[in-house]
Amino acid sequence: MIFVPLPFVVALLLVIVLAQMLRRHEWDLRAVAPISLLIAAYAVQSVLIGLRWGYGLMTLMPVQAVLATLIAGLAWIGFRRLTVEDPPPLLRDGWPHVLPAVAVALLLAFWRDPVGPVIMAAFLGYGGALLWLSRGGPDMLVASRLDGSTVSYRSLQVTGLALVGSALTDLLISFDLIANGGARSGAMVAVGNVAALLVLGWVASVAGTAQVGEEAGEGPLDRCVPEATDADEFVVERVGALMREGLYKESELNLRRIARRLSLPARRVSQAVNRVCRKSVSQYVNNYRIAEACRLLETTQGSVTHAMLEAGFLSKSNFNREFLRVMGESPTAWRDHRRRSCGSQRVSAPRSASSAP
Repeated sequence: MIFVPLPFVVALLLVIVLAQMLRRHEWDLRAVAPISLLIAAYAVQSVLIGLRWGYGLMTLMPVQAVLATLIAGLAWIGFRRLTVEDPPPLLRDGWPHVLPAVAVALLLAFWRDPVGPVIMAAFLGYGGALLWLSRGGPDMLVASRLDGSTVSYRSLQVTGLALVGSALTDLLISFDLIANGGARSGAMVAVGNVAALLVLGWVASVAGTAQVGEEAGEGPLDRCVPEATDADEFVVERVGALMREGLYKESELNLRRIARRLSLPARRVSQAVNRVCRKSVSQYVNNYRIAEACRLLETTQGSVTHAMLEAGFLSKSNFNREFLRVMGESPTAWRDHRRRSCGSQRVSAPRSASSAP
């Protein structure tokens, strides 16, 4: 019987995710190219883990170490570019973050002792930087689609935590080597790597596309938000004018595109919406989309999917969650309730007429 290590299955899943994303052609390539490279790197790393732990090919350890360091840099580049209104060319923006991987490769060739601490430092540094980047909230991801910016934001947080967690796992392995001669190190590395690659591959895929399920809305902005000014009110009125023109129906709409239509910085637009409406920009836009979906569900015989697409959503999971956030029930249940309500009104009307004097 052929032995297929679990990491190979993880790699296959990651390749399928990557193929689906490339097939959809839904991305701004300048912003999403690093995410594609990141998922591909996850898949290759998973194969290397399978060869190493499934078939004992320990000679792959140096390649695995270099690729792990490169993955940390790619994660930073990918998420950082989602926050930039006009990202520079990828090569110019990304080459400095290849240097840690180059340093690890050189150390492996000439001086192996510091390799572990260098990789640990890279993971801690990039993980901490991602968590620091996440302080700006979902609206900071100006290049992420508005129907799923929250899940992109959660992906950013999970990736930062995973990198920090990987560094701490390496630290535990070091202690195990000292205390127990590495008795548990193999199991910790194998389980930790497979779990991390599977989770990171998923969060990377949803960061660029925002296609996979997110939590039910972002909730109200409960952090301290300054009071709105007249200038904020004016900006929100301009945003509202764009929505009333139907801009919300563009499925690829993001904060960067709205800001460009207004010739304003993205941060200025998000601040105004936060202060005036006490909502994130994605919630603000999705409210218009849900209102349009309700109109279509009530006045047409089209399917729920048709209403979803016409309203500007691409992901059914995001649509269902946003509909639940705004309306308190699923689209199908809402339509059924409306139809029953209208039906009872039509039945009761003749009774009123016949009982009138």
